[in-house]
Amino acid sequence: MLKIPEINQSNLYLLLPSKVSWLASMLVEYKGLSIVEAIKKVYASNLYKKLKIESTKTWHLGPVALYQELESELT
Repeated sequence: MLKIPEINQSNLYLLLPSKVSWLASMLVEYKGLSIVEAIKKVYASNLYKKLKIESTKTWHLGPVALYQELESELT
């Protein structure tokens, strides 16, 4: 049986690209930003700062919840 490794601070970086991709794609679709602008906004956000810290458990959130948090931060 395949054992799924535990998410911790040392391997959390493996999850972040997909989260950033989701968020950037949603900003492009809903806000009309270019993909470059969207990626810059995600990386500069307080949400991304929380995503990078495993203990916040923000990485547990799905794309819609993350987008809602990002949108409330940007407005």
